[in-house]
Amino acid sequence: MERHASPPGATNNECVRAPISVVLDTQQIHVNDELLELDYTEIMSDTSPRARLAKVLRHTNGVVTLDDISEALDLGRTDASKTAARWVSQGRLTRIRPGLFAPVPLDSEPETSGLSDLWQIVPDLFGTAFITGWSAAEHWDLTEQLFRRACVKTTSPVRQNIVSVRDGEFFVTHVREDLVFGIRTHWADRVRVQIADPHRTIIDMLDDPRLGGGGRHTKDCVASYLRFEFAETKTLIQYADRIGNGAVFKRLGFLGEHITGSGDRLIQECRRRLTAGYADFDPAVKGGRVVTRWRVRVPEQILEDFAS
Repeated sequence: MERHASPPGATNNECVRAPISVVLDTQQIHVNDELLELDYTEIMSDTSPRARLAKVLRHTNGVVTLDDISEALDLGRTDASKTAARWVSQGRLTRIRPGLFAPVPLDSEPETSGLSDLWQIVPDLFGTAFITGWSAAEHWDLTEQLFRRACVKTTSPVRQNIVSVRDGEFFVTHVREDLVFGIRTHWADRVRVQIADPHRTIIDMLDDPRLGGGGRHTKDCVASYLRFEFAETKTLIQYADRIGNGAVFKRLGFLGEHITGSGDRLIQECRRRLTAGYADFDPAVKGGRVVTRWRVRVPEQILEDFAS
């Protein structure tokens, strides 16, 4: 169907054919040298760059891979790579890391990506993975401290702990597939992301204090957890049993005794599971005092926190 428009001053019977031109990011369009205001912002042909990108985005959840471009536009890998590079140069996409991109909002600065949440790229970056440690602690209100990096466990091989991307950094550690448990679903924008529940968050920190941002912050998070209504001694012990690291019970027992008292059931369960040998409360901190009751070497600063 042909579109007609009446220029200013023309009668209803004096309609002329109006050539429609493609317009980007505007509500104005030229018709026969007259500037008319339209109710829409953009008219696109199926082959315009914007239309092709829109087709790709309909196949994604907020981030774009070369496979997404290839499948949506029926392109080979090489052509998909060239298309992505062209869109990056045009400011339509921003490169998060090789092979992974985010759309750039129309009203954003060129260096800004369309990622509303760094977590939404976790599945594409790390495969089977979940948010844990200090990042999960922030989510569950176990801490008010903010961290620049997101903390992730993945079943994929980990070559380096710090992974940098366009919009931030991740601290990544490996987890065996049979130890992926205690997980809940979180929606980061439109992307389904897995996150450790509060109990798993605490056990991961005690298993590897690096995930808690160090021993002292781990201590604070455990204290917050034990004071919350959702704290469950039975679940905490079950999770620790599955992880199978004796140091978890030494660290948890020491903290629990100072936070809840020696008569608490949690303390009793930890005492029953004490293994031989001594563990560092925080392996990153050298020295400290040996607490023989829990067979753990505790940094002086943490002992001073409990003494004050």
